[in-house]
Amino acid sequence: MALGAFVGFMAGLLGIGGGLMIVPALLYLLPGVGFSADYLPHVAIATSLSAIILTSISSARAHHGRGNIDFQLLKILAPAVLLGALVSGFVAEQIPAEQLRQAFAIFVILMAVQMAFPFNAAAAKPMPNGGLIFIAVFFVALLAGLMGIGGGVLLVPLMMYFGVAMRTAVGVSAATGLLIAVSGSVSYVLAGWNTQGMPDFTLGYVYLPALLGIVSTSMLTAPLGAKAASTWPTAVLKKIFAVLLTLIGLRLVMG
Repeated sequence: MALGAFVGFMAGLLGIGGGLMIVPALLYLLPGVGFSADYLPHVAIATSLSAIILTSISSARAHHGRGNIDFQLLKILAPAVLLGALVSGFVAEQIPAEQLRQAFAIFVILMAVQMAFPFNAAAAKPMPNGGLIFIAVFFVALLAGLMGIGGGVLLVPLMMYFGVAMRTAVGVSAATGLLIAVSGSVSYVLAGWNTQGMPDFTLGYVYLPALLGIVSTSMLTAPLGAKAASTWPTAVLKKIFAVLLTLIGLRLVMG
């Protein structure tokens, strides 16, 4: 519940998804309730994706109310997003736990760099044909599912690169984040359904007590973070948080 409160507040304050915070925290917390190292990263990532569902619903509704979601663009991206996220759990199941943990660590460090030095599209490129954009978005959604995130840190720069306005890119990303969270969660539930030796109260790879604890408080603190964003120096805080993420990533790399 304390993790959920922190995640919700920081998500509202800095406009970031919770996965980059939830997964590392669960990697440290879950061994204390009997999770084996053999599937620990899978459970942390699956539980993170499930926790993102509710926050994604809230975010998508807010952006829809402001008219930020381009449904024509969403219709183009949705099939690739759903398919990429749906296979992520089955792909993750084939990756050894240690390699998956280190891959997440490297990803965290890269995202910290992106947060400290955000991408700015210098000149918009034309949108590629349907096949190429499908492949690109499919792999973005697959990576998001493998890392337990909503995918906004990847999809927003991609859409901006192809000339989508920042406001629209963020709005569409909120909607696709919900699709990734739902489809990815289903994937991890199915992939982990017959896994032996899991503690009680798991649904596939999703650990329900952690999920309920996170969402019960994150939904309460996210509006507080959003309110604080109007007065707190968020640009400075993002750089400080990027340093923290880098340290977390380095710690995970070293084991």
